[in-house]
Amino acid sequence: MNSEIFSNELKEKTNQIGIELNKSQINKFYNYMSLLLEWNEKINLTAITEPNEVILKHFVDSLTIFKYVEDNTKLIDVGTGAGFPGIPISILKENSKITLLDSLNKRISFLNEVVEELDLKNIETIHSRVEDFGNKERERFDIATSRAVAALNVLIEYLLPLVRVGGKCICMKGSNAEEEIQDAKKAIKILGGEIEKIEEIELPGSDIKRTIIIVRKVKETPKKYPRKAGLPSKEPIK
Repeated sequence: MNSEIFSNELKEKTNQIGIELNKSQINKFYNYMSLLLEWNEKINLTAITEPNEVILKHFVDSLTIFKYVEDNTKLIDVGTGAGFPGIPISILKENSKITLLDSLNKRISFLNEVVEELDLKNIETIHSRVEDFGNKERERFDIATSRAVAALNVLIEYLLPLVRVGGKCICMKGSNAEEEIQDAKKAIKILGGEIEKIEEIELPGSDIKRTIIIVRKVKETPKKYPRKAGLPSKEPIK
């Protein structure tokens, strides 16, 4: 896909979710896609490789949470993988500090190249298991977010310890998240959060449904959370 077709497609889709991109931002997204597809031939970053699909299912999908990210905020993207949603958010929120956390060093190498090539000065990358990082960097962030990493009752144990009291978790889930939400209510309460908002959306020009769950942190997370690496997924809070 050439840059002109890419630009038109990205602008059309982002306009439909209330976002207007400038030329510099569009160029960064185009270069990001080029790097993603190039690196994907060497390491497995994504099963989505058709440019229109990358635009919709990675870039636009990531930006559906843009309206929930305030300016000058400290945000961590947990289990970021190929950089979603953290890098798309960082392209638009240049005055915010974005931390990309992933447990696989190969992905961190890819992310570091993207950060350098796109000249994203507001990003740091961290190679770590989230449980280990959460115990070292408690309540450091205004926002913790994650896309397609774990069931909500597991995910919330990853995210809430990282967020300051008054901050929030933005959990990006697929359709039919109601059962996950019910299963996570006890964990959310124990870990110091409360559900503030649930938004169900449809990606523009498609029938792909998404659920965004906002969990506000109302009190400190007990010091025993997160538990040691592997335990949250093996023995979720129920």
